[in-house]
Amino acid sequence: MRYGPLIWAAFWAFLLDQISKYLVVHVMRVADQPGGIDVVPPLLTFKYGENRGINFGLFQGDSSASAWILIGLSVAICLGVFLRLARTQPSRWMLISGGLLIGGALGNVVDRLLYGYVLDFLNMSCCGINNPFVFNVADVFIFAGAAGLILLDGKGTSQKST
Repeated sequence: MRYGPLIWAAFWAFLLDQISKYLVVHVMRVADQPGGIDVVPPLLTFKYGENRGINFGLFQGDSSASAWILIGLSVAICLGVFLRLARTQPSRWMLISGGLLIGGALGNVVDRLLYGYVLDFLNMSCCGINNPFVFNVADVFIFAGAAGLILLDGKGTSQKST
């Protein structure tokens, strides 16, 4: 199937995101730990966060209207990525990249539908710099997928002609 890599990448990105959020937020109860949970201090700490905006808490809004706008925007981006890939002859890596982006975005959409915000819990700091921002596994997949779509599009490669 042509879209198999995209579907599988989206499925696994979505599933890993939702499982990680469930384990850290509901099983490990990171919200009940005021200083967070040190995993690999100081590089990786689990800290609870509720993101009502977009990346790094930009465009925060407590209204349900803003949540629905962000849900609609996320779904539109997913649809746009899928349609863009459907209109071209994407490589396997392009399909995987698109799947990662779509799976991560849909993971955050499910959070907004369930909670009204996105659950965040990953915090990375290093070298004496205390990073105040938290993110989640879906954000990692969205970033990796977007980077893959940009870097692997093949527009800059030359092709042999016979």
